[in-house]
Formats: sequence, C-alpha cells, structure tokens
Amino acid sequence: MTTNYETMYILRPDLGEEQVEQAITKYQNLLRDQGAEDMQIQNRGKRRLAYEIKKHRDGIYIQLNYTAPATAIAPFERAMRLSEEVIRYLTVKQEIGEEKPPKEEKERPTKVAATTTA
Repeated sequence: MTTNYETMYILRPDLGEEQVEQAITKYQNLLRDQGAEDMQIQNRGKRRLAYEIKKHRDGIYIQLNYTAPATAIAPFERAMRLSEEVIRYLTVKQEIGEEKPPKEEKERPTKVAATTTA
C-alpha cells in the first residue's frame, strides 16, 4: 500500500547550483529505487533560518511530494541523516481525505423553563 508523503529538507547554503542539483537527484533516485512514484520537487531557494543550525544562518529549502510505501521512508531519512549536505529534514504523512458527506446535526434537547404557580 502506498501513502502520500511530503519531505522538506534544508541543504547547506554554501553549496553551488550544481551540487544542489546533484543532491536533489541523489535523493530522488534513492526514493525511486525504494518504489516511490509521482514525485514533485520544488526548490524553494535560499532562505533565512529562524535560528542557527550547525552554525548556518541560511539554508536552501527543497520540498519533495511523493507517493511511496511506508518501508521507503527509513532508508531515505537515514541517507539524509548521514549526509553532510543536509542540515535538517522532516517527512510528513499527507492526509488526503475523500469527500465525506456532511455530518447531520443531532437534535439538541430543548430546555424547558420551569414555571411555578403560586
């Protein structure tokens, strides 16, 4: 069974354009070898980090959306963890829901005001 995933990873800011392309291709091929399909890659470019990571203030953001079996994620993340060029990564399982009919509202019990007769 395949699931939709999104992985956002940050590359070191001192990498050249060619090195960035090589890194993207490397991880794309690694996922493809693990059975991933429907890959969409977005190079978000160099951006300022919210806080310093491994003595870097900037990073090159790459977003990768794909469909893959669950067994593909562990080797993919292991390769990123061991890599010198990746300073941070995060993989999120996407919840793409089907159209569900709206829930019917349950009838709420109406409050009856107590009346007293004197």
